[in-house]
Amino acid sequence: MKKALLAGSAMALVAGGAVAQNLIFEEGEGDLNWDSYNAWAEGAPDLSGQDLTVFGPWLSPEDERFRNMLAYFNEATGANAVYTGSDSFEQQIVIDAEAGSAPNVAVFPQPGLASTMAAQGLLDPLPEGTGEWIAENYAAGDSWLDLGTYADANGEDQPFGFFFNVNVKSLVWYVPENFEDAGYEVPETMEELIALTEQIAEDGETPWCIGLGSGAATGWPATDWVEDMMLRLHAPEVYDQWVAHEIPFDDPQVVEAVEQFGFFAKDDAFVNGGAGAVASTDFRDSPAGLFASPPQCYMHRQASFAPAFFPEDAEAGEDYDFFYFPAFSERDLGNPVLGGGTLMAITDANDATTAFIDFLKTPFANEVMMAQTGFLTPHSGVNLDAYTDDLLRGQGEILLDATTFRFDASDLMPGEVGAGTFWTGMVDYVGGASAEDVTSDIEQSWPQ
Repeated sequence: MKKALLAGSAMALVAGGAVAQNLIFEEGEGDLNWDSYNAWAEGAPDLSGQDLTVFGPWLSPEDERFRNMLAYFNEATGANAVYTGSDSFEQQIVIDAEAGSAPNVAVFPQPGLASTMAAQGLLDPLPEGTGEWIAENYAAGDSWLDLGTYADANGEDQPFGFFFNVNVKSLVWYVPENFEDAGYEVPETMEELIALTEQIAEDGETPWCIGLGSGAATGWPATDWVEDMMLRLHAPEVYDQWVAHEIPFDDPQVVEAVEQFGFFAKDDAFVNGGAGAVASTDFRDSPAGLFASPPQCYMHRQASFAPAFFPEDAEAGEDYDFFYFPAFSERDLGNPVLGGGTLMAITDANDATTAFIDFLKTPFANEVMMAQTGFLTPHSGVNLDAYTDDLLRGQGEILLDATTFRFDASDLMPGEVGAGTFWTGMVDYVGGASAEDVTSDIEQSWPQ
């Protein structure tokens, strides 16, 4: 059922009438695949009078952007799809599901809880054929299918998670003017990045700014380095075995990844302030060296949120830019990407949930989100021009070029390891402990 598209027309009210959903783009407007929307809308079911409740962790401004996208689902189907966000989502969704009052769709910020609820019989599998669609239409599609496939209550693996909005961690930030003045070129392989690091030091400059400080969470930035190195030194299956503790934390392959991080972080000539400053420098303060005059460092490895800690007047694309944290050409492991993301899972299936998942498959649904900023997708059918700026577009390209995508390992490990001994172990390592000793200590902390 296809209704007339009128820009700004008020749609269903959300959560007691607090917020109206609007069609923020007129038909044909923007770099959006309207054909994909119209084709889907023509075949969409008539859901007039039916509710679709979506519950997740997104609060302002993300919630408004998502509701703007929902408006197009409502317009095409006549459904009343509403989104409610909570900063206590992970606790509340379990309570609601166990009480039999779950929303139709839940938005999980990472796979762990979704996997647990699937095993408890609290999730419904995705509509038939969705897993195959993900494998065929997402860049590195098998990675996304694997990340959303969990054992059900009978122990049988089924696709439960549909990823929608992801982030990229495999990024290196730099100041183009500093590179140009010094005659440096952006490296395309890890071998070139290592050579550039050595060249900058030989020139009497400092290659890197690295800070692990984060209050009680000090050490976590180093876990991202190690995870990226695991994906660049070893096959993704080894990464998965490491996360699942099918190989010990002190396996030689893990030790190698830690030591490769140490190549960059434990050499006084390579790090602003020397290796001794790595653990004590707050990760939020670390990027400041990029913008000093003269520069105190030339590169900073950090996730897509890094610009939040750059100078307020720094302009993306001019005062700073990023490049992909590259892979080893000699290892022939493709273009692995480390990151995270949110996934949709069905907690109370009905006709509207099936239609909603089908809607999320359209390039249009993704592009409406892309056009509002703060959204990245691995959907290979989207128009990259829909992104609102070059930073997001560049990260979107990295996602589409990825041959493997993996979630942050520390987030998937048991809390006492991933948010405990892994963090503290990395602080000990940059402080002088050996990789063998540190990984052995972490291995001993793994819960039995």
